Amino acid sequence: MTISLKVNGKSQQVDTDPSTPLLYVLRNDLGLHGPKFGCGLGQCGACMVHVDGKAAFSCVLPIAAVGDREVTTLEGLLENGKPNKLQQAFIDEEAAQCGYCISGMVMRAQVLLKEKPHPTDEEIRHHMRTNLCRCGTHAAIMRAIKRAAVA
Repeated sequence: MTISLKVNGKSQQVDTDPSTPLLYVLRNDLGLHGPKFGCGLGQCGACMVHVDGKAAFSCVLPIAAVGDREVTTLEGLLENGKPNKLQQAFIDEEAAQCGYCISGMVMRAQVLLKEKPHPTDEEIRHHMRTNLCRCGTHAAIMRAIKRAAVA
């Protein structure tokens, strides 16, 4: 079945089963490798994308459920081909160790900063609690989010 969707500002068409998770379409059909396969259960956040500006676990979201809503991946956050201020803050704070979770962390943090440009430490911890980092770089991730909030 041919399904139309809008990803990172571009209209796309994919031929796939409607029950296919959005993550697989993004990675396998559209070549967008920002979102990662982590747990496959919507529990770790490695697959996080934005759907109409809200954080969504793409590993558990069937492509048919996306409809006309805008999907944004890590690649879609770039500004003129360069990291946006949050992405740059993650780079500057060396927030990645293995890097597997970072795409999801950035996507989740971007939503927070859009809703609350100057969050407190507690607000950051509360908002980011759905994303896991097994390397333990949570302190660097906190610094990156705070750095982007100040910039």
